[in-house]
Amino acid sequence: MSANGYTLTPLTATVRPGEATDFRFTVTGPDGKPVTRYQVQHDKKLHFIVVSRDLGHFQHVHPVEAGGGVWSVKITLPEAGAYRAYADFAPEGGGGLTLGTDVLVAGEYAPKALPAVSRTASVDGYTVTLEGRLVPGQASKLTLKVGRDGKPVNDLQPYLGAYGHLVAIRAGDLAYLHVHPEESTTAGPEIVFHAEVPSRGDYRLFLDFQHAGVVRTADFTAKADGTAAAPAPAQHHQHAGH
Repeated sequence: MSANGYTLTPLTATVRPGEATDFRFTVTGPDGKPVTRYQVQHDKKLHFIVVSRDLGHFQHVHPVEAGGGVWSVKITLPEAGAYRAYADFAPEGGGGLTLGTDVLVAGEYAPKALPAVSRTASVDGYTVTLEGRLVPGQASKLTLKVGRDGKPVNDLQPYLGAYGHLVAIRAGDLAYLHVHPEESTTAGPEIVFHAEVPSRGDYRLFLDFQHAGVVRTADFTAKADGTAAAPAPAQHHQHAGH
């Protein structure tokens, strides 16, 4: 929650399952005051990601500035349990930072097992396939191909300045990696990323892409072990926040 003198401080104490909540927070700087000046990255001053600790739920949302260094964003967390929230930003005059905090939702909680390793994801009638493998400690080329009704999607729409955004989160400690895509003049079906994960283990990959005016999220479980993963059955999940 703190790095390089910057600290993420939640201002909202209570979040109830299934209820829309105005979640507020500040980022304080090395001088102890709320930061009010940010660089624009991927069309936004600050990106806010929320995942459940079992990595079955994912949201990528964009808070608005409420004044005085306070950020505000509507989030709905579907179930009781523990969630991790990440603020991804770059203060003016500084480099990029990711700060995290836990968000606890009271109620009966039954954690789910990590979804099986898969190279295919289905969401809202779209099928996304993953090519490439994660190799610890080196840049790994990942190609995600978007299709619909058995045909490639060649008219993806830019979302936050790119045809896709990929977040990788390590199972266990929820270490966060925002992976940037290669620049491309073609609007699909392939979106290419280069991801460098720090260690062996299981990771969850979340791809945001936009088509027909709607942002959707495809998710995968991938294993970083230096070997290619065998294909597995598609995983089906519902995502909130778009």
